[in-house]
Amino acid sequence: MSQLEKSSLTFQCETGNYHTFCPISCVAWLYQKIEDSFFLVIGTKTCGYFLQNSMGVMIFAEPRYAMAELEESDISAQLNDYEELKRLCLQIKNDRNPSVIVFIGTCTTEIIKMDLEGIAPKLEVEVGIPIVVARANGLDYAFTQGEDTVLASLIQRCPTEFIEKKEKTQTFFSNLNLFTKNKENLESEKNLKSLPLILFGSLPELIANQLQLELENQNIKIAGWLPTKTYLELPTIEEGYYVCGVNPFLSRTATNLIRRRKCKLISAPFPIGPDGTRAWIEKICSIFNIEPNGLEERENNIWKSLESYLPLVKGKSVFFMGDNLLELSLARFLIRCGMIVPEIGIPYLDKRYQEAEINLLEETCKKMNVPLPLIIEKPDNYAQLKRIEKYRPDLVITGMANANPLEARGINTKWSVEFTFAQIHGFTNARDILELVTRSLRRKNYVQSFCEKELVE
Repeated sequence: MSQLEKSSLTFQCETGNYHTFCPISCVAWLYQKIEDSFFLVIGTKTCGYFLQNSMGVMIFAEPRYAMAELEESDISAQLNDYEELKRLCLQIKNDRNPSVIVFIGTCTTEIIKMDLEGIAPKLEVEVGIPIVVARANGLDYAFTQGEDTVLASLIQRCPTEFIEKKEKTQTFFSNLNLFTKNKENLESEKNLKSLPLILFGSLPELIANQLQLELENQNIKIAGWLPTKTYLELPTIEEGYYVCGVNPFLSRTATNLIRRRKCKLISAPFPIGPDGTRAWIEKICSIFNIEPNGLEERENNIWKSLESYLPLVKGKSVFFMGDNLLELSLARFLIRCGMIVPEIGIPYLDKRYQEAEINLLEETCKKMNVPLPLIIEKPDNYAQLKRIEKYRPDLVITGMANANPLEARGINTKWSVEFTFAQIHGFTNARDILELVTRSLRRKNYVQSFCEKELVE
């Protein structure tokens, strides 16, 4: 049976390693997002070299992160971990005075069984600064899941008191019960005040404001974001709150919000591309019993603005090797643009958290009348390279390690890490996705036309 004849997506799991960027790279965007934080990465010199090279920050910039380098004496337990970390934390406090210090565990701390969770509470009391522990090691996590571990750790630091006065608290839960029973006599504004909505996922301030504005245009009030601009502004999270993610790699954060804070997860496609953004807003509106207003026209206007890019990608094939867990969302958007996706490799797939995205991907394939892609979790790179030789796709979105070898074989590539750091969320940023995708295709067309011109001359 051909992929076009299949009625549902096919999922497979291979035995490959995580061929991804190291998850400690989440420090690159999180230290900028949480402006009063300091990130201390505890690892070897290799971790330090990686951070220095991947982030390209000069020492003059004085970034709010540092390396605590483990040497032979640390690994062989000749030194006292607690005393060394205490010395570093006091130095950080005196030099930078952050509102929170985040310990980032690495592969080495996992291997030598360093008890960061046991050390942190004692240090916190002595140093007088909150210390959060996040294990962002490459043994257990893929590239972008580093952020997931940090946000999951921050959840327990979010305040729980919503209103101090008992009378107002009782009123809150009274309104909450009325909302869940869907009483028609309540005005939508009162419902919003009664049942706050928390969005989670780190986005640039401009993009976060855009998404917030899109929801406010539908009369939906947002109670807060996780993470916030500063640690001291972490949102209040009460039992029964609704939460919704903006990135597909935050499954651990979603799980912790559900289990530890008793929140209700809104399972929605992610706001990547005009189709995903519309579906994301519509899903949130449906939870609050609000009829979406003007979304179809908004989406159509965005598609019209992309018309100059669509002929470049229509009918072209793109192969995802898997790196940043954005693969399903990007593939869905590119299929909607007219591309064909034979295979989607993804390092880790939580089907419960990405259920709505998977369903939208399947609907999009059927709508565009293209074959359903094969989805492979934890793909084996050696087997993938063989399949790429077989498919000969027009473009391969891959990690940096495989880009040059594929280019040498005459296959166009695009670094997946570029999509991680680009602004791709919301209606207005769909153009940036297509700009990244078509850059390689335009370059190939230019080279071909140049060569043909030289041969004619």
